[in-house]
Amino acid sequence: MVNADDMGLTPGVCRAVQRAHADGVVTSTSVLAVGTAFEQAATAVRDAGDLALGAHLAIVGEDRPLLSAREVPTLVDRQGRFPLSYRTVVARGAAGRIDADDVAREFRAQLERVRGIGMPVTHLDTHQHTHLWPAVAAVVVDLAREAGIRCVRLPGSRRRGPLGAGVRLLAGRLRHRLDRAGLHTTGGYAGLDEAGHLDGTRFAGALQRLTDEDVATAEINTHPGEEPEADLARFAWGYRWADELAMLTAPSTHTLVERLGWRLGTFADVAVAR
Repeated sequence: MVNADDMGLTPGVCRAVQRAHADGVVTSTSVLAVGTAFEQAATAVRDAGDLALGAHLAIVGEDRPLLSAREVPTLVDRQGRFPLSYRTVVARGAAGRIDADDVAREFRAQLERVRGIGMPVTHLDTHQHTHLWPAVAAVVVDLAREAGIRCVRLPGSRRRGPLGAGVRLLAGRLRHRLDRAGLHTTGGYAGLDEAGHLDGTRFAGALQRLTDEDVATAEINTHPGEEPEADLARFAWGYRWADELAMLTAPSTHTLVERLGWRLGTFADVAVAR
């Protein structure tokens, strides 16, 4: 499946995901319950009908939690907002300054908001992949089982150096946790290393790698958007949102998927395949 993250982050991201699904290869999207354009995202998912829905659970990104700061004090700064980066979560977690009960309460509230869209939720994942961190992973796994959601994203990295090695180590532990819990994930994954820069060349390279790995199921994780958009200016990530949208809607992308022998699907298909 080709999954578009951050649905609900901004109005432009919502429009881009709609286009990437209607005119391109996006089959699935992960909705950000704390996003400022959540209601627009909900309407877009309902109107699409066949756009699979996931919950993009967040404890980073500088937005405010759904719950009050008093209810989740270990997750917010003095302004009552989530930290901007996963790095802060890792540092706080390593120092024992994040309460797993706070994470569980907030994630449960976010999932209920996403479920309120009225479409089946096929999978869970997290903003900036914070569920790679074991304490957050435990919460996500418990929440998936509690809600009867059968699939959870398993991120991966082929990057050299400490960051890539860390992702691979944590991903291995997450896979074991999912297996023990009886939850499903894809056999292959791409998108973390390419995040924000997934143009046609990088998409082709990622899809060829997944093909060579001979996995039965795979996710390519994308971030389409519109530029310029004032609402995206606060995120200094260097993402080329519009380039990803152009790639996802290019006829050559769909042709490549078919030529390499893949069938576009959703996380619901992953559970069946397993």
